[in-house]
Amino acid sequence: MTRLILPAPDRFSIAGKVGAPDEHAELVIVGAGPAGCAAASEAARAGAQVVLIDENPVGAGLIGMDVPLHFGGRASNAVQTPERLVERLLESNPALGEAWELGVDVRLSTYAWGAWVNGPGLRALSTGVLGLADETRSWTLGFDRLILATGARDLNLSFAGSDQPGVMGAQALHALLTRYDAFAGRRLVILGSGDLALATAELALARGLDIAALVEVRDEAQGDAGRLAALEGRGIDILTGHVPLAAEGGPDGVTGLVFAETLAPERRRTLACDTVCLAVGAVPVIELFDVLGVRCAMVPTRGGHVPVVGADGATSLAEVFAAGDCAGLGGDAIEAGRVASRAALASLGRPAIEAGTGAASAPASTPSCPDALAYQLDWARALLATGGADVLACLCEEVTRGELLAVQPPRYLDWRSNAMARRDLGTLADDGPLNLDQIKRLTRACMGACQARRCREQVAMMMALGAGVPADSIPLAGYRAPVRPLPLAVLADMREPAEMTENWNVWFGIVTQWISYDDIGTEREDEQIRAGMPY
Repeated sequence: MTRLILPAPDRFSIAGKVGAPDEHAELVIVGAGPAGCAAASEAARAGAQVVLIDENPVGAGLIGMDVPLHFGGRASNAVQTPERLVERLLESNPALGEAWELGVDVRLSTYAWGAWVNGPGLRALSTGVLGLADETRSWTLGFDRLILATGARDLNLSFAGSDQPGVMGAQALHALLTRYDAFAGRRLVILGSGDLALATAELALARGLDIAALVEVRDEAQGDAGRLAALEGRGIDILTGHVPLAAEGGPDGVTGLVFAETLAPERRRTLACDTVCLAVGAVPVIELFDVLGVRCAMVPTRGGHVPVVGADGATSLAEVFAAGDCAGLGGDAIEAGRVASRAALASLGRPAIEAGTGAASAPASTPSCPDALAYQLDWARALLATGGADVLACLCEEVTRGELLAVQPPRYLDWRSNAMARRDLGTLADDGPLNLDQIKRLTRACMGACQARRCREQVAMMMALGAGVPADSIPLAGYRAPVRPLPLAVLADMREPAEMTENWNVWFGIVTQWISYDDIGTEREDEQIRAGMPY
């Protein structure tokens, strides 16, 4: 008889040492917009245990950091009163109250900063895990199924002076006007003339704000002719073939916008305003998909990089589903939420919802929108041609467009190198495909506190323009947890079992990683290796 002798368990392995999540739910939904609320209510009607997570109301500190949207310093002091913001949030989103009435466990002001399921390189989890935090603590929530309905964020493009208060995104303006009732501006210039810009203008007018003009870089306005005519009928200029050059400013931020004709930059005008609203486009929020390892792809007609999903919202991971704008701009978000909810429950063996509760068949496909990337590139090209190389491409790290195009190291290193001076995006592309993560390491672009929310897309477009390569060939720069800026004190609050803590000082069990330099090649090194200890 042959005896099988197994090796002794590796005491440095993480296997069996990961603690159970602090909580567990059958279905967790991140995002309480139209898609998320619809998904939560649908699942609650089916009798499922549902937790609905939403980061709103966002803390004033994050709003000041332009997270999760580009608020641009135009939030009023009202954001300092969380209780009032909760009331406003519920008033502006009746579907959230409906979900709560159906028994959904609603968690507001709760940030989902990471998510994991077992897969290649990760086999130690007993269940899917979501990392959560609020302003004071962090914890983990296990799930059987996860629906991400994280929506869209602002697409940001920079020009001279765009780093001062008063330059903001359309998504952020919508949130301050409707969700928070906390907008501090009065007179706007809106960049763009498509559906997003028109909706932004119509909302601003309905809230009693003044609009100086809509500025469009293309020769023709992009939105519905009837809606454009209605705005012009109210005395609002639609300035086509123009590009912003600089935002003028004072002690409180923007005081006016200087813009020029794209074909004749010497012809310039200035409009008085206190806010410049970027409404060129929106970007699907896919941070958690990327951290999870969900397969994503660049689909310009759906807004950019999006998860690859089926008609029912299923992703490449069996435990994870997507709904709403995060899965691609356009379409019926409410129906998408319901469909994803039914699919998630069906994957758990849950019976179908009874007839009469809105159970409809899944849509054949996500409706497409115009080629967002081509439109954004027209803006980026015009801004580069008229504004020049000295404009910041990355606001947090103060990387200019010229430094990005020349692939220059961070200026604080005071680096001087003849070899580096001969490099640029073109020569980098000659060596192999361009990669945004590579540019991050070489220039520090996209490495700032906003976690690239204000510059990721425009840096990728600058790379494409500088190297003369298709914009959709630039791969997505990887996201890492935490996908929200969190104080170290909050993250350090997480508990871990003693078995996990015991061997953290040995990095992945490689004892030689921690052997003192003076001990290498001596008997002491051999003693440490035999003992399997780092000291």
